Amino acid sequence: MRAIWKGSIAFGLVNVPVKLYSATEDHDVSLHQVHNKDGGRIRYQRKCEICASVVDYEDIDKAYEEEGRTVVLSAADLKSLPAENSREIEVVEFVPAEQLDPIMYERPYYLEPDSKSPKAYMLLLRTLQDTERVAIVQYALRQKTRLGALRVRGDVLMLQSLLWDDEVREANFPSLETDVKISDKELEMSSALVDSMARDFEPEQYTDNYQVQLRQLIAAKFEKGDSIDTEKTFGLAASEGEGGEVIDLMEALKRSLDKKRGKASAESSAASSTEESDDGATAKAASKPRARVKKA
Repeated sequence: MRAIWKGSIAFGLVNVPVKLYSATEDHDVSLHQVHNKDGGRIRYQRKCEICASVVDYEDIDKAYEEEGRTVVLSAADLKSLPAENSREIEVVEFVPAEQLDPIMYERPYYLEPDSKSPKAYMLLLRTLQDTERVAIVQYALRQKTRLGALRVRGDVLMLQSLLWDDEVREANFPSLETDVKISDKELEMSSALVDSMARDFEPEQYTDNYQVQLRQLIAAKFEKGDSIDTEKTFGLAASEGEGGEVIDLMEALKRSLDKKRGKASAESSAASSTEESDDGATAKAASKPRARVKKA
């Protein structure tokens, strides 16, 4: 990994030098745009609307317009802002983790100690673990002053950028103000469906099916061009699947529960058959007489 920022955590009078790394990466297939008539690559150019010249990126400034007036801000102007020059992650307060609404979480970053001795880093890490709290911090990154949560993940300090309070929109839906009556039976069946699907979360069990299918499609197009067969490529018809509007909520819950129970029963039977087959093979091997060894 390559560090994208260097600075320090200001924890009271304690200074913790750190390097910042992006904690996530994108594995999506990269596609570019082409002309559908001849396959030519689509290119975008930055053109000046006054002189019609193509402008290089280094010759572009930014501007703000208000009431017909425009203020041009150069790269030097933006770099002169005090917050832009800050290399400090300032710890503002420590709060219980459960007080942070998940909707506020943005991008995560790993923090690596950037000094000869990681003692100050480990002290902060252990303190967060022992107190079971999250440090709320403020810092500047990529021309923005940001709010963040400093927390522990495994044996590493992690900085999670947070949305500002006014960036979170309120959910104001008149349809939710309607009185809805839910019967005890409906709630009972819904809870039973939840119980039938309850398990520990294992993120490695999930796959981005769209990206898998997109790679299959690309491979098929390389091999057969435009004459590919969707059903053969993906093993099912493109329109296959369960759909349709379900009017009766109780019927939908019952069908969902029956389906889950049926699947669980089938998996249990398959597992039992496998065990019996293995036991049978072991018993058969054990009962088979040993070959006699002829002495010389």
